[in-house]
Amino acid sequence: MWHREDVVSSVNGRTARSTGVRFEDPALEASVMAHLASVEDRLRESVESADPFVTEAAKHLMDAGGKRFRPMLVAVCAHFGDPHAPELVDASTVLELTHVATLYHDDVMDEALVRRGTPSANARWGNSLAILVGDFLFSRAAELAAGLGPDAVRIQAQTFAQLVHGQIAETVGPRDADPVEHHLKVLDGKTASLMATCGTFGGMFSGASPATTAALTTYCETLGLAFQLSDDLLDISSDSTDSGKTPGTDLREGVPTLPVLYALASDDSDPAAVRLRQILADGPVTDDALHAEALELLRDSVALKRARETVRGYAEQARAQLQGLPRNAARDALESLCDVIADRIA
Repeated sequence: MWHREDVVSSVNGRTARSTGVRFEDPALEASVMAHLASVEDRLRESVESADPFVTEAAKHLMDAGGKRFRPMLVAVCAHFGDPHAPELVDASTVLELTHVATLYHDDVMDEALVRRGTPSANARWGNSLAILVGDFLFSRAAELAAGLGPDAVRIQAQTFAQLVHGQIAETVGPRDADPVEHHLKVLDGKTASLMATCGTFGGMFSGASPATTAALTTYCETLGLAFQLSDDLLDISSDSTDSGKTPGTDLREGVPTLPVLYALASDDSDPAAVRLRQILADGPVTDDALHAEALELLRDSVALKRARETVRGYAEQARAQLQGLPRNAARDALESLCDVIADRIA
């Protein structure tokens, strides 16, 4: 989930958003936006079916928008090689189709009614159809990957396995594992794994060196984890709906977030910390008065400060993973995303 500081450009008559990246170089921005326009065309081709109903359902979330963050990341990473290599458009489309497919499945599991400001597919057509449409998009992604060669198929399959493992881990819960470590494992599987493949595909299909591709892969994975963890903080610290949902939604629904997990693990004897643990220990905080109290306590807590430090640590780790790469406009753009993380959790 990527919410803030969108760079907005016109792509094929619609809005394409590259979350947070700061394009200081007009040539780089123009190249990335041209790539996104081509990906948008390819996405529309990919969701077409001989059955008009399948096409309508598959286009449902595509037409609802989306920031196309993953194709943007592929495009920027490709500037460490040949950014015009023809395989890059299909590589980006594979990743965006995979991402959108997971949204159909996530909404079923979360019983979500709305996605991107429009009724979710499961709310409109039911759970079974939403699952099948997600499967259809996964199959389209696999078909495109096959055209990119056996390495792409293998990497895509491994990424898909990581996505599924992340979802399974979230579903079954931490069991005997440390809750914080479990939470990081879930986010690494559900979000960071697909982000990592953006770096892999961007480097690989642009012809960047293996060392550069490996650096881009680790950077993208760490960045994905940092961004997703920053959403944990925004749910608590945001004073508006700019984060994409009402502040405290995760708290109300009992969704574990890093500040909550830190608060529950604390042995702080301060009365405010003790009171916060008492409220959080019962799970979802649905009572309005308790919810408001818990939010206030969390915003002033050591747990939130510790969570901020953790997120900043991952952001700086991502920045460090770029240090061996050539200093160019693409590296500056990638580093700007590390700055955005610090800005959005300030």
